[in-house]
Amino acid sequence: MLRDLAETFRPVAPPQLIDNAYSNDQHSRLLNVVRDNGPWPLILAENFKTPEEVIATTSGSIPEGVTLTWDMIGLNPVFRGYLARGGTCFYPEIEDCYYNSRFLELVRNYWGCQYAEPETFLFNIQGPTPIGGPPHLDGTVFRGMTMENTPLWLLLTMAKSRLFDRWRSKKGQVIAWYYNGRIGGGFNCWPDGPSGQAMQINAPMWGKAVVVENEMMFHHGQATGPVAQRKPQGMDISTTFGADPEDPTGWQLATSGKINQKVAGQDMRFLVHWGARLFKDMADFRQTYDHSDDIGADQAINMLIADMKTRGVQFVEPTDPLHDNSFVALLSQVYDIGGPSNIPADAMDEAA
Repeated sequence: MLRDLAETFRPVAPPQLIDNAYSNDQHSRLLNVVRDNGPWPLILAENFKTPEEVIATTSGSIPEGVTLTWDMIGLNPVFRGYLARGGTCFYPEIEDCYYNSRFLELVRNYWGCQYAEPETFLFNIQGPTPIGGPPHLDGTVFRGMTMENTPLWLLLTMAKSRLFDRWRSKKGQVIAWYYNGRIGGGFNCWPDGPSGQAMQINAPMWGKAVVVENEMMFHHGQATGPVAQRKPQGMDISTTFGADPEDPTGWQLATSGKINQKVAGQDMRFLVHWGARLFKDMADFRQTYDHSDDIGADQAINMLIADMKTRGVQFVEPTDPLHDNSFVALLSQVYDIGGPSNIPADAMDEAA
């Protein structure tokens, strides 16, 4: 276990709060895209193929001899969709939200870089939920290895190991929230490292946003909504979240055609995550785009294997490491860096 590495995870600068991230018109168009193009899958279903891959992205380990199932992981009812990837916005009606000059200036100033390009535009959507799992790190990318060609669990393992900082891309986000509910719904983060005090951004959060580097800062969402409604019954990995056809502002969770839960518009929490890749100067930009110093999956796996051998870890080298659940589980144990333990208490009903 590499607990000492956890303290090295601090963003390039303190998180910066802004208001009115999107105009009322932009927010309305963003929400219409979500209503019109759902339903949307669970974050876990969108990002991971096996429970072992989930553990590899968090600070946890798998007891020896235990075979994981999705039920053991726990299905937090938070759902996700992508609005853009790379240079492409998927919905022309929100192009001004993605190719956003204000956001580009914010992240350039945050990093002290000359250049920025929009890279990711996604949303999380939910009704009442428990706290958003253990504090975690977002998936970074490396020159030559991105979410387009590399599993998220491997990118996060690489980040946690700190073996690959030479290739790590500079990234910045503007993360905005829309939640008018009365219970919870905020955001906890640890900009001073996991042993530092948690910074809390609390509801109401209508257009409130933070400029930040989430790949280098532990964070998670606060519990949201009434306690009794936070764990909808009958969910599985195929559960989706979409517009309620019987309510013009309402939402619903459904599994195999069966409604698990109705969510009123007032109780829906909508997170919009805009992300950019940063370049210090033209030399930095050219190094990325001429691919003169890329890393690939084979080299990354070999470096992790070599590091584990140096640490005296006993294991059988996999023949297909990207699809070997036992190897993924091993990596999650070896590179379990831990995380914050000073987690603020959940918002409860009586706090409303």
